[in-house]
Amino acid sequence: MMRRFFSVLLGALLLMAAAFSPARAAETIRIGYIPVLGSSALFVLDGKGWAKEAGLDVELVRFTSGPQAIQALTSGRIDGYVAGVLPLLQARAHGVDVKVVAAASIEELSVVARGKLAAELPKDGTALTPAIVKAALERFTTEQGHPPRIAAQPPGSVPDTLLRYWLKKQLGFADPAKAASIVGVGIDAAQQAFLADAVDAVVLREPALTVVDIKVPDLRVLATGHDMMPEQPGSVLALVKPDAADHQAWAKTLTALFVRATTLLAQHPDEALPYVQKALGGGMLDDAVLKKALEHSAPYFISDPSRIEAGVAALQDFEVELGLLRKADPVSDLFNKTLWQTAP
Repeated sequence: MMRRFFSVLLGALLLMAAAFSPARAAETIRIGYIPVLGSSALFVLDGKGWAKEAGLDVELVRFTSGPQAIQALTSGRIDGYVAGVLPLLQARAHGVDVKVVAAASIEELSVVARGKLAAELPKDGTALTPAIVKAALERFTTEQGHPPRIAAQPPGSVPDTLLRYWLKKQLGFADPAKAASIVGVGIDAAQQAFLADAVDAVVLREPALTVVDIKVPDLRVLATGHDMMPEQPGSVLALVKPDAADHQAWAKTLTALFVRATTLLAQHPDEALPYVQKALGGGMLDDAVLKKALEHSAPYFISDPSRIEAGVAALQDFEVELGLLRKADPVSDLFNKTLWQTAP
Protein backbone atom coordinates (compact mmCIF):
# COMPACT_ATOMS: atom_id res chain seq x y z
CA MET A 1 0.00 0.00 0.00
CA MET A 2 2.78 2.38 0.99
CA ARG A 3 4.72 1.53 -2.18
CA ARG A 4 1.70 2.33 -4.33
CA PHE A 5 1.23 5.64 -2.47
CA PHE A 6 4.82 6.72 -3.18
CA SER A 7 4.53 5.67 -6.83
CA VAL A 8 1.45 7.82 -7.28
CA LEU A 9 3.11 10.72 -5.42
CA LEU A 10 6.25 10.48 -7.56
CA GLY A 11 4.19 10.45 -10.75
CA ALA A 12 2.28 13.52 -9.64
CA LEU A 13 5.50 15.38 -8.79
CA LEU A 14 6.98 14.56 -12.20
CA LEU A 15 3.88 15.83 -13.94
CA MET A 16 3.98 19.05 -11.92
CA ALA A 17 7.68 19.57 -12.70
CA ALA A 18 7.07 19.12 -16.41
CA ALA A 19 4.10 21.46 -16.37
CA PHE A 20 5.86 24.28 -14.54
CA SER A 21 9.35 23.96 -16.04
CA PRO A 22 10.17 27.23 -17.89
CA ALA A 23 12.56 25.39 -20.20
CA ARG A 24 9.97 23.01 -21.61
CA ALA A 25 9.55 23.34 -25.38
CA ALA A 26 6.07 22.87 -26.83
CA GLU A 27 7.13 22.13 -30.40
CA THR A 28 10.01 22.05 -32.86
CA ILE A 29 11.20 25.48 -33.98
CA ARG A 30 12.39 25.29 -37.59
CA ILE A 31 15.00 27.89 -38.54
CA GLY A 32 16.09 28.20 -42.17
CA TYR A 33 19.63 29.30 -42.99
CA ILE A 34 22.03 29.63 -45.87
CA PRO A 35 25.51 28.05 -45.58
CA VAL A 36 27.69 31.11 -45.04
CA LEU A 37 29.67 32.46 -42.10
CA GLY A 38 26.94 35.01 -41.40
CA SER A 39 24.80 32.14 -40.12
CA SER A 40 27.44 31.06 -37.59
CA ALA A 41 25.58 32.25 -34.49
CA LEU A 42 22.92 29.67 -35.28
CA PHE A 43 25.55 26.93 -35.54
CA VAL A 44 27.11 27.97 -32.22
CA LEU A 45 23.90 28.06 -30.18
CA ASP A 46 22.92 24.69 -31.61
CA GLY A 47 26.35 23.08 -31.41
CA LYS A 48 27.08 24.19 -27.86
CA GLY A 49 23.75 22.79 -26.75
CA TRP A 50 22.48 26.15 -25.47
CA ALA A 51 19.14 25.72 -27.23
CA LYS A 52 18.52 22.31 -25.65
CA GLU A 53 19.61 23.58 -22.24
CA ALA A 54 17.03 26.36 -22.58
CA GLY A 55 14.35 23.83 -23.51
CA LEU A 56 14.19 24.72 -27.19
CA ASP A 57 13.90 22.02 -29.83
CA VAL A 58 15.53 23.87 -32.75
CA GLU A 59 15.75 22.26 -36.18
CA LEU A 60 18.16 23.82 -38.70
CA VAL A 61 16.95 23.77 -42.32
CA ARG A 62 19.50 24.49 -45.07
CA PHE A 63 18.76 26.60 -48.18
CA THR A 64 21.00 27.79 -51.02
CA SER A 65 19.72 31.37 -51.22
CA GLY A 66 17.64 33.89 -49.30
CA PRO A 67 14.77 33.90 -51.83
CA GLN A 68 14.58 30.09 -51.60
CA ALA A 69 14.29 30.32 -47.82
CA ILE A 70 11.61 33.01 -48.17
CA GLN A 71 9.46 30.59 -50.19
CA ALA A 72 9.59 28.22 -47.23
CA LEU A 73 8.83 31.08 -44.84
CA THR A 74 5.78 32.27 -46.76
CA SER A 75 4.42 28.72 -47.00
CA GLY A 76 4.79 28.19 -43.25
CA ARG A 77 7.43 25.47 -43.52
CA ILE A 78 9.89 27.34 -41.28
CA ASP A 79 9.42 29.56 -38.22
CA GLY A 80 12.49 31.71 -38.64
CA TYR A 81 15.33 32.61 -40.91
CA VAL A 82 19.05 33.40 -40.72
CA ALA A 83 20.09 34.87 -44.06
CA GLY A 84 20.14 38.17 -45.94
CA VAL A 85 17.63 40.82 -44.93
CA LEU A 86 16.31 41.99 -48.31
CA PRO A 87 14.18 38.95 -49.24
CA LEU A 88 12.20 39.67 -46.07
CA LEU A 89 10.88 42.81 -47.77
CA GLN A 90 9.30 40.58 -50.41
CA ALA A 91 7.82 38.34 -47.73
CA ARG A 92 6.26 41.29 -45.91
CA ALA A 93 4.93 42.63 -49.21
CA HIS A 94 3.06 39.31 -49.50
CA GLY A 95 1.53 39.70 -46.04
CA VAL A 96 3.89 37.55 -43.96
CA ASP A 97 4.26 38.84 -40.39
CA VAL A 98 8.01 38.40 -40.04
CA LYS A 99 10.34 40.62 -38.01
CA VAL A 100 14.10 41.06 -37.78
CA VAL A 101 14.90 40.55 -34.09
CA ALA A 102 18.71 40.66 -34.32
CA ALA A 103 21.44 41.34 -36.81
CA ALA A 104 24.14 38.73 -37.38
CA SER A 105 26.83 40.52 -39.40
CA ILE A 106 27.64 43.47 -41.61
CA GLU A 107 29.79 44.01 -44.72
CA GLU A 108 29.75 40.28 -45.56
CA LEU A 109 29.84 40.53 -49.35
CA SER A 110 32.77 41.37 -51.60
CA VAL A 111 33.33 41.28 -55.35
CA VAL A 112 36.41 39.42 -56.58
CA ALA A 113 37.72 38.99 -60.14
CA ARG A 114 40.15 36.75 -62.01
CA GLY A 115 41.60 36.27 -65.48
CA LYS A 116 41.17 38.97 -68.10
CA LEU A 117 39.08 41.21 -65.85
CA ALA A 118 41.63 41.08 -63.04
CA ALA A 119 44.34 41.88 -65.60
CA GLU A 120 42.64 45.20 -66.34
CA LEU A 121 43.43 46.46 -62.82
CA PRO A 122 46.65 48.31 -61.91
CA LYS A 123 49.49 46.01 -60.94
CA ASP A 124 51.61 48.56 -59.06
CA GLY A 125 49.70 48.45 -55.79
CA THR A 126 47.62 51.52 -56.59
CA ALA A 127 44.59 51.73 -54.30
CA LEU A 128 41.45 50.91 -56.24
CA THR A 129 38.98 53.78 -56.46
CA PRO A 130 35.49 53.53 -57.97
CA ALA A 131 36.79 55.39 -61.05
CA ILE A 132 39.65 52.90 -61.55
CA VAL A 133 37.35 49.89 -61.19
CA LYS A 134 34.76 51.37 -63.53
CA ALA A 135 37.42 52.04 -66.16
CA ALA A 136 38.63 48.43 -65.84
CA LEU A 137 35.12 47.08 -66.45
CA GLU A 138 34.69 49.38 -69.45
CA ARG A 139 38.04 48.34 -70.98
CA PHE A 140 37.15 44.68 -70.54
CA THR A 141 33.83 45.21 -72.34
CA THR A 142 35.53 47.04 -75.23
CA GLU A 143 38.37 44.54 -75.63
CA GLN A 144 36.31 41.36 -75.18
CA GLY A 145 33.23 42.53 -77.04
CA HIS A 146 30.91 41.78 -74.14
CA PRO A 147 30.53 42.91 -70.53
CA PRO A 148 32.13 40.83 -67.77
CA ARG A 149 30.10 37.92 -66.40
CA ILE A 150 29.58 38.33 -62.65
CA ALA A 151 27.97 35.57 -60.59
CA ALA A 152 25.66 36.43 -57.72
CA GLN A 153 22.48 34.93 -56.27
CA PRO A 154 18.94 35.16 -57.74
CA PRO A 155 17.14 38.53 -58.18
CA GLY A 156 15.81 39.86 -54.88
CA SER A 157 18.71 38.38 -52.92
CA VAL A 158 21.16 40.62 -51.07
CA PRO A 159 24.10 39.68 -53.36
CA ASP A 160 22.15 40.50 -56.52
CA THR A 161 20.69 43.79 -55.27
CA LEU A 162 23.94 44.90 -53.68
CA LEU A 163 25.90 44.12 -56.85
CA ARG A 164 23.52 46.26 -58.90
CA TYR A 165 23.65 48.98 -56.22
CA TRP A 166 27.46 49.00 -56.33
CA LEU A 167 27.54 49.16 -60.13
CA LYS A 168 25.09 52.04 -60.27
CA LYS A 169 25.48 54.05 -57.07
CA GLN A 170 29.17 53.54 -56.33
CA LEU A 171 30.70 53.08 -59.80
CA GLY A 172 28.25 55.32 -61.64
CA PHE A 173 26.98 53.03 -64.41
CA ALA A 174 23.60 54.23 -65.68
CA ASP A 175 22.38 50.67 -66.29
CA PRO A 176 23.89 47.84 -64.18
CA ALA A 177 22.51 45.25 -66.61
CA LYS A 178 24.68 46.73 -69.37
CA ALA A 179 27.74 47.17 -67.18
CA ALA A 180 27.87 43.46 -66.37
CA SER A 181 26.15 40.23 -67.35
CA ILE A 182 24.81 39.15 -63.96
CA VAL A 183 24.42 35.40 -63.42
CA GLY A 184 21.96 34.52 -60.64
CA VAL A 185 22.67 31.09 -59.14
CA GLY A 186 22.92 29.43 -55.73
CA ILE A 187 25.79 30.09 -53.36
CA ASP A 188 27.72 26.90 -54.09
CA ALA A 189 27.17 27.22 -57.83
CA ALA A 190 28.50 30.79 -57.84
CA GLN A 191 31.71 29.71 -56.14
CA GLN A 192 32.16 26.73 -58.44
CA ALA A 193 31.54 28.85 -61.55
CA PHE A 194 34.27 31.23 -60.44
CA LEU A 195 36.73 28.46 -59.62
CA ALA A 196 36.03 26.86 -63.02
CA ASP A 197 36.76 30.21 -64.73
CA ALA A 198 33.21 30.21 -66.14
CA VAL A 199 32.62 33.77 -64.91
CA ASP A 200 34.94 36.76 -64.69
CA ALA A 201 33.93 37.86 -61.20
CA VAL A 202 31.70 36.78 -58.34
CA VAL A 203 29.99 38.18 -55.28
CA LEU A 204 31.03 36.05 -52.31
CA ARG A 205 30.87 35.84 -48.52
CA GLU A 206 33.15 34.00 -46.15
CA PRO A 207 34.27 31.24 -46.03
CA ALA A 208 34.11 31.17 -49.84
CA LEU A 209 36.25 34.32 -50.03
CA THR A 210 39.11 32.65 -48.18
CA VAL A 211 38.73 29.47 -50.25
CA VAL A 212 38.95 31.24 -53.62
CA ASP A 213 41.79 33.46 -52.40
CA ILE A 214 43.82 30.31 -51.79
CA LYS A 215 42.83 28.54 -55.01
CA VAL A 216 42.96 31.41 -57.55
CA PRO A 217 46.49 32.85 -57.92
CA ASP A 218 45.45 35.90 -59.96
CA LEU A 219 42.52 36.84 -57.70
CA ARG A 220 41.87 40.57 -57.32
CA VAL A 221 39.36 42.24 -55.01
CA LEU A 222 37.21 44.65 -57.01
CA ALA A 223 35.26 45.81 -53.95
CA THR A 224 35.28 44.97 -50.26
CA GLY A 225 32.08 44.88 -48.27
CA HIS A 226 32.74 48.44 -47.14
CA ASP A 227 33.38 49.55 -50.73
CA MET A 228 30.05 48.14 -51.87
CA MET A 229 28.17 49.89 -49.05
CA PRO A 230 29.47 51.07 -45.66
CA GLU A 231 27.63 49.19 -42.86
CA GLN A 232 26.32 46.88 -45.57
CA PRO A 233 23.37 44.89 -44.16
CA GLY A 234 24.32 41.24 -43.85
CA SER A 235 22.65 38.20 -42.35
CA VAL A 236 19.90 38.61 -39.76
CA LEU A 237 17.76 36.54 -37.42
CA ALA A 238 14.12 37.00 -38.43
CA LEU A 239 11.16 35.28 -36.77
CA VAL A 240 7.55 34.78 -37.81
CA LYS A 241 5.10 36.52 -35.45
CA PRO A 242 7.56 36.97 -32.58
CA ASP A 243 4.91 38.92 -30.63
CA ALA A 244 2.23 36.23 -30.94
CA ALA A 245 1.18 34.71 -27.60
CA ASP A 246 2.38 31.23 -28.57
CA HIS A 247 5.72 32.54 -29.92
CA GLN A 248 6.78 35.13 -27.32
CA ALA A 249 8.54 32.81 -24.88
CA TRP A 250 10.66 30.90 -27.38
CA ALA A 251 11.29 34.02 -29.50
CA LYS A 252 12.75 35.84 -26.50
CA THR A 253 14.91 32.88 -25.52
CA LEU A 254 16.14 32.19 -29.04
CA THR A 255 17.03 35.86 -29.63
CA ALA A 256 19.00 36.00 -26.37
CA LEU A 257 20.94 32.87 -27.32
CA PHE A 258 21.60 34.23 -30.82
CA VAL A 259 22.99 37.48 -29.37
CA ARG A 260 25.16 35.48 -26.95
CA ALA A 261 26.53 33.39 -29.82
CA THR A 262 27.20 36.47 -31.97
CA THR A 263 29.20 38.02 -29.12
CA LEU A 264 31.26 34.84 -28.82
CA LEU A 265 32.00 34.88 -32.56
CA ALA A 266 33.16 38.50 -32.36
CA GLN A 267 35.32 38.03 -29.27
CA HIS A 268 36.45 34.39 -29.38
CA PRO A 269 36.18 33.10 -32.97
CA ASP A 270 38.49 30.14 -32.21
CA GLU A 271 35.96 28.81 -29.70
CA ALA A 272 33.28 28.78 -32.40
CA LEU A 273 35.43 26.93 -34.95
CA PRO A 274 34.31 23.31 -34.29
CA TYR A 275 30.61 24.20 -34.52
CA VAL A 276 31.03 26.22 -37.70
CA GLN A 277 33.23 23.50 -39.17
CA LYS A 278 30.56 20.87 -38.50
CA ALA A 279 27.88 23.00 -40.18
CA LEU A 280 29.84 24.39 -43.13
CA GLY A 281 32.93 22.27 -43.57
CA GLY A 282 31.44 18.82 -43.83
CA GLY A 283 34.98 17.47 -43.91
CA MET A 284 35.74 19.46 -47.08
CA LEU A 285 37.19 22.58 -45.48
CA ASP A 286 40.52 22.56 -43.70
CA ASP A 287 40.38 23.89 -40.12
CA ALA A 288 43.09 26.43 -40.95
CA VAL A 289 41.01 27.84 -43.82
CA LEU A 290 37.89 28.17 -41.71
CA LYS A 291 39.88 29.62 -38.80
CA LYS A 292 41.27 32.30 -41.10
CA ALA A 293 37.80 33.10 -42.42
CA LEU A 294 36.38 33.38 -38.89
CA GLU A 295 39.19 35.62 -37.69
CA HIS A 296 38.77 37.86 -40.74
CA SER A 297 35.02 38.10 -40.09
CA ALA A 298 35.16 38.60 -36.31
CA PRO A 299 34.92 42.44 -36.41
CA TYR A 300 31.81 42.19 -38.59
CA PHE A 301 29.77 39.91 -36.29
CA ILE A 302 27.27 42.33 -34.72
CA SER A 303 23.81 41.78 -33.26
CA ASP A 304 22.38 45.30 -32.89
CA PRO A 305 19.63 45.59 -35.54
CA SER A 306 19.86 49.40 -35.44
CA ARG A 307 23.23 49.17 -37.22
CA ILE A 308 21.63 47.97 -40.45
CA GLU A 309 18.39 49.94 -40.51
CA ALA A 310 19.67 52.82 -42.68
CA GLY A 311 21.29 50.40 -45.14
CA VAL A 312 18.09 48.38 -45.44
CA ALA A 313 16.14 51.58 -46.16
CA ALA A 314 18.60 52.57 -48.90
CA LEU A 315 18.48 49.12 -50.51
CA GLN A 316 14.69 49.00 -50.27
CA ASP A 317 14.50 52.30 -52.17
CA PHE A 318 16.87 50.83 -54.75
CA GLU A 319 14.71 47.70 -55.16
CA VAL A 320 11.72 49.98 -55.81
CA GLU A 321 13.86 51.75 -58.41
CA LEU A 322 14.67 48.39 -59.99
CA GLY A 323 11.00 47.37 -59.99
CA LEU A 324 11.51 44.48 -57.56
CA LEU A 325 9.19 46.13 -55.03
CA ARG A 326 6.07 48.15 -55.77
CA LYS A 327 6.63 50.64 -52.98
CA ALA A 328 8.87 51.44 -50.04
CA ASP A 329 7.28 50.72 -46.67
CA PRO A 330 8.60 52.14 -43.36
CA VAL A 331 11.67 50.06 -42.62
CA SER A 332 10.98 50.34 -38.90
CA ASP A 333 8.01 47.99 -39.46
CA LEU A 334 10.45 45.23 -40.42
CA PHE A 335 12.25 45.34 -37.06
CA ASN A 336 11.40 44.23 -33.54
CA LYS A 337 14.24 45.72 -31.47
CA THR A 338 12.70 44.94 -28.09
CA LEU A 339 13.96 41.35 -28.01
CA TRP A 340 17.53 42.48 -28.74
CA GLN A 341 17.32 45.30 -26.20
CA THR A 342 16.14 42.94 -23.46
CA ALA A 343 18.64 40.17 -24.25
CA PRO A 344 21.01 39.62 -21.27
